[in-house]
Amino acid sequence: MRIVIADDSALIREGLRLVLEDAGHRVVGTAASEPELIAEALHARPDLVIADIRMPPHHTDEGLRAAKQIRAQWPEAAVMLLSQYVVVSYAAELMASGSRSTGYLLKDRISDIDAFLDAVDRVASGGLVMDPEVVSQVISSQRRTPLDDLTAREREVLELIGQGLTNGAIAERLVVTDGAVEKHIQRIFAKLGLSADATVHRRVMAVLTLLGR
Repeated sequence: MRIVIADDSALIREGLRLVLEDAGHRVVGTAASEPELIAEALHARPDLVIADIRMPPHHTDEGLRAAKQIRAQWPEAAVMLLSQYVVVSYAAELMASGSRSTGYLLKDRISDIDAFLDAVDRVASGGLVMDPEVVSQVISSQRRTPLDDLTAREREVLELIGQGLTNGAIAERLVVTDGAVEKHIQRIFAKLGLSADATVHRRVMAVLTLLGR
């Protein structure tokens, strides 16, 4: 398999090259920055691009941006991104740039050489490989929202706020006192992380959370 490696650390590039070539693959190019990666990948058209997410010049998401630019010109490019830490949004962006031949692994996984090489083969063959920690966080982010911390009555109050009812009208609807409604609302604000702020209308922000915005 022909592979291009991108990482600003020469030590990591050399380590990956040794692991991959020992497994019978051929490293046909290396890069240490976003522009180098884009140029090398589009020139060599390898079977797989393996790149660190953070590279010069800013060490933020250059590898991800490079992957998206590569796929914009070469949609079938197989890409595996490596990251020191899990950032679910990066995984989502990478998947959005191409549903096939995509991998997102933590660098710690490279130490399990057999698992790493298996991931390399699967991505190059058109598969999707996500780090177990990434998958766990994606599932958690999909299944849980701040609304899950609300009680049934608090959610009912929030839904009535969403209908535009005043505290007094909510109290009449639920047959409770105005004071009870105010306590529910304050707990809702606290659970949704809406601290008192003159620049933010907390009732509006609470409803936006309810609507998933």
